[in-house]
Amino acid sequence: MTLERVQKGLAILVGVFVFYTAATGPFEGLIQRAIFLALVASLGFALYPLGAGKSWRPLGLAIDLALCAVTVAACGYVVWNYDEIMTSLPWASTLDMALTAGLVLSVLELGRRTVGLIFPVLVLIGIGYAMFGNLLPGALGHRGFDAAFVTETIFLGDLGIWGMLTGVAATVIAAFVLFGALLLHSGGGQAFMDLAMRLGGRQPGGAAKIATIASGLFGMISGSAVANVATTGNFTIPMMIRLGYPRPFAAAVEAVASTGGQIAPPIMGAAAFVMAEILGVPYTTIIVGAILPAILFYVSVFVTVHFVAQQRGLAVVPEDEMPDWKTITAPRRVLPILAALGGLGLGIWLGRSIATAAFYGVVGLLIAFVATQAGRLNPREMAGRVIDGLEDAGKGMVIIGVLLAGAQVLVSMINLTGIGVTLSSLIVTLAGDSVVLVAIIVGLVCLIMGMGLPTTAAYVLVAAVLAPAMTAVGIDPLAAHLFVFYFATISVITPPVCVAVFVGSGIANTNWLPAAGEAVRLGAVTYLVPFLLLLYPGMTMSGGIVGIIEAVAAGMALVLAVPALLSGAPLTGRKPLDIVLLLAVIALAIWPMLITPFLALALFFGARAVGRAQGRAMA
Repeated sequence: MTLERVQKGLAILVGVFVFYTAATGPFEGLIQRAIFLALVASLGFALYPLGAGKSWRPLGLAIDLALCAVTVAACGYVVWNYDEIMTSLPWASTLDMALTAGLVLSVLELGRRTVGLIFPVLVLIGIGYAMFGNLLPGALGHRGFDAAFVTETIFLGDLGIWGMLTGVAATVIAAFVLFGALLLHSGGGQAFMDLAMRLGGRQPGGAAKIATIASGLFGMISGSAVANVATTGNFTIPMMIRLGYPRPFAAAVEAVASTGGQIAPPIMGAAAFVMAEILGVPYTTIIVGAILPAILFYVSVFVTVHFVAQQRGLAVVPEDEMPDWKTITAPRRVLPILAALGGLGLGIWLGRSIATAAFYGVVGLLIAFVATQAGRLNPREMAGRVIDGLEDAGKGMVIIGVLLAGAQVLVSMINLTGIGVTLSSLIVTLAGDSVVLVAIIVGLVCLIMGMGLPTTAAYVLVAAVLAPAMTAVGIDPLAAHLFVFYFATISVITPPVCVAVFVGSGIANTNWLPAAGEAVRLGAVTYLVPFLLLLYPGMTMSGGIVGIIEAVAAGMALVLAVPALLSGAPLTGRKPLDIVLLLAVIALAIWPMLITPFLALALFFGARAVGRAQGRAMA
């Protein structure tokens, strides 16, 4: 049996397991999570073999088999002893400690192979701190915990590796990964790309706007900004370069747009589900609260691209390269997407679990896919696409499952040692109870802590350590969690460890540093929108209709003024005056008084009208 067949078989098995448990309901908590982790870890060792293509691959194979065996054994042990673990709080034996060490080692090794060293090192630091924190002086020290107690926390209960994050990964997130994969393989991917081309292609900077729309649509159902760049970027970046766009700009547009997909509902890089569990609020509360900031993000990217396109004379996409509306709106393109979203919405409206709602969406999608493709594809071809979707879903769950299991270990160590509370107290003490200073410090730390980590793992880390510092000074919990989430997310476009930019630059065959500069400019508003969450309750759709309108006005003032300032777009035609006016607009937008956001908008449009009148008079 070849490695490719093993990969395909395991990936389909993972997809089938998720489909079955979404349809019938999950097994008991630890059983569901243990089976899921055993499956995705086994698939992970097949997908990311140690020493592949090297002369020492036989040694790598032996290591892979050993790690896979200990992982399956540890997960099987938990399934077999589920009742005892949940009812008797067992003491850790030597076997328990050995299985725990092997399981954690396997998860961290898979983390290293999939996302690099940063994440596993952080988890190891957390475990080391739990065991040897008694050696540290001052506020950072604690009494220390022995190997047996750490084992009981990590392995013999539902607070460690089998905790909430692994549970969300094994149910809700897995179901939505399956939903997204089947949607793309049933024609949704091409439909998204065609729609993006039609909507943005004929406007100034059309190719960049296509990248923005397409990456946003893909990113909304993707769990990784980096994976999104690698997927849509292989189409959009070469198109931009072919039409004469500068290579750094092309790479930056794709990186920023793909990152925006991670803050856009309904999935938000899978963080929406995790956030709902942490806050103990309905999933719909999270997506409603995130709608306005996501809209502002994409409006700001569009405005920036538009201004830059006008300044640089960037080309539109030729008409003969774009699909026509008849093709885009054909039933075989539209109905599967509508049926999928309709099934999802029906499940939520009926009050079903989010995983079950995703299953309804999958069923609607499959029914519409078969109905619209009958006569065009034979049953074998249709089944092949479904199987390909199951396979891609299984593969997509590896990184999410492994990272959230590892993140759960880290979070359990943070909770065990109390370091999160300690760091929050230190931040509040340093900032002197000032909301602004706390927010600035937390934002900077989030950017640093999120570098090199996927969206969901970055959010979990900063939420555990930094969100309490914000709620301690009176910030609304939802606003605090969205604040740290946004800053952790945009670390992928923030130098020096801007991994989304690295990938985009590789596709564009250009130096990453100028691309990072372009990315920061394109995504500049994203660094300010989190602060609007703290200044205007209406940003999360709370505070009444007046508060929401006020938040919209402030946000629109920012998304117009910041891109104009950074791209050099003229207002009055006098550059020094334009800079002063735009800075005044930004200052009014972030000054939380009832009238100031509207003054900001009036100042921007008034100055622009004066500039245009002067231009017409001179002509």
